[in-house]
Amino acid sequence: MATLRDIKRRIVGVTNTQQITKAMKMVAAARLRRAQENMINARPYSRKIESVLNNLLSMEKNVPSPLFEKREVENVAVVVITSDRGLCGGFNMNAIRQAEDLIKDEYAELNKSGNVALYCVGKKGLDHFTRRNYKIDGGYPGIFSDLKFEFASKLVLDISNKFINGRIDQVVVVYNEFKSVAQQNVLKKQLLPIEPEISESSKNSVTEFIYEPDKISIISSLLPKYLNAKMWTALLDSYAAELGARMTAMDMATENAKDLIRSLQITYNKERQASITGEILEIVSGANALKEA
Repeated sequence: MATLRDIKRRIVGVTNTQQITKAMKMVAAARLRRAQENMINARPYSRKIESVLNNLLSMEKNVPSPLFEKREVENVAVVVITSDRGLCGGFNMNAIRQAEDLIKDEYAELNKSGNVALYCVGKKGLDHFTRRNYKIDGGYPGIFSDLKFEFASKLVLDISNKFINGRIDQVVVVYNEFKSVAQQNVLKKQLLPIEPEISESSKNSVTEFIYEPDKISIISSLLPKYLNAKMWTALLDSYAAELGARMTAMDMATENAKDLIRSLQITYNKERQASITGEILEIVSGANALKEA
């Protein structure tokens, strides 16, 4: 049975933990505001490039770019975006589980023959897949401490060059999309080959533009920017989702610590009262024994 000293020591330990989780929640909340601003600011650029590209592709059917080439899928690259640190609930495991399910369900045969390569952005995903002997062609831990657009462009350049050279036939990105502080959705999006989403409004558009030098040249110049923007928004989304998940997890941990402290305090008071009662009974018994003597 725990002594009063043990219970008191545990109360102090849980209180210290509560202070840490509360501080981590406040830090995550402060960083989340900045991350949300960056994410919101990047979305219009990405959407506009996609809109312009889709509009051009609705008019130009035969674009001589290898980035549109659909071929038999023999080699696949899966980009998995996780965090560098834990304490963010199921954030990392949700993305990791989605990537593993994708590999086991859709690319099972390719994976057996070693034709599924992983690009792990974030230490948690890299550690997980390394321990399980997956084929990893790229590991990028520690990038979220100083997230920059240059990283996204370099990663896209590496992957797109391998796609153009025929070393990769399909590229899929798995990451957490930020919906709210309490909600993150795991997404699986194909990056290459590019599949334009041409809406009916684009097909039936009567607006005519003059393009200089020509539509094909503009499409060719937009494609790298389009891929960079896609990867950049995925990284920003994932980082904001990570901070939101950590903020929620630390808030729940703080509340659980509060409940545990309350429960321990009640136990401590009961044990203390029982100890006092026992001491009183011993004194009374001793006094009665002296009287009888």
